[in-house]
Amino acid sequence: MAYLSQKEMEKMGFRSLGKKVKISDKAAIYNPEKICIGNYSRIDDFCIISGLIEIGDYCHVTPMCLIAGGEPGVIMADFVTLAYGVKIFSQSDDYSGASMVSSLVPKKFKKETFSQVVIKKHVIIGTNSVVFPGVTVEEGCSIGAMSLVVKSTCSWGVYFGSPAKRKSERIKDLLALEVEFLLDNKKL
Repeated sequence: MAYLSQKEMEKMGFRSLGKKVKISDKAAIYNPEKICIGNYSRIDDFCIISGLIEIGDYCHVTPMCLIAGGEPGVIMADFVTLAYGVKIFSQSDDYSGASMVSSLVPKKFKKETFSQVVIKKHVIIGTNSVVFPGVTVEEGCSIGAMSLVVKSTCSWGVYFGSPAKRKSERIKDLLALEVEFLLDNKKL
């Protein structure tokens, strides 16, 4: 995997760009002027990042993810991981048949949902999961592979399924590890 140089990333015109960010040269970044990327975060091959997006520190967007922030936006806090193929949407068409659908149809013929998505600290979203508009994935949650997240979660839960449901509690040992990690990182 080849990463863009610091100069190449700066030239793209991000709203803000942290230090030691890595972005694959095979990622597609649209509307960089609307995108903030925190320190030490990474975006891998074949990802599509578009619209109003804030990515925190130490976030990893693994290959083949889509973050469609649109106008309402997607906010990802620190230490978030999106596993392979995760899709996050802050807007969606109405699939009921009450309106037309397609990016090529004027808005007056469509009924769309626009609502911000928030992914809080220490969340991991598993492979090929989908997060719908208006969802908040609370701190510490893990979302199992191939889950469909249509409702907001409660913190420190393990969720999976279609639609995603809370199945168990997630242990919080990683909070102590975060403190140790950040202390070690200051020494570097």
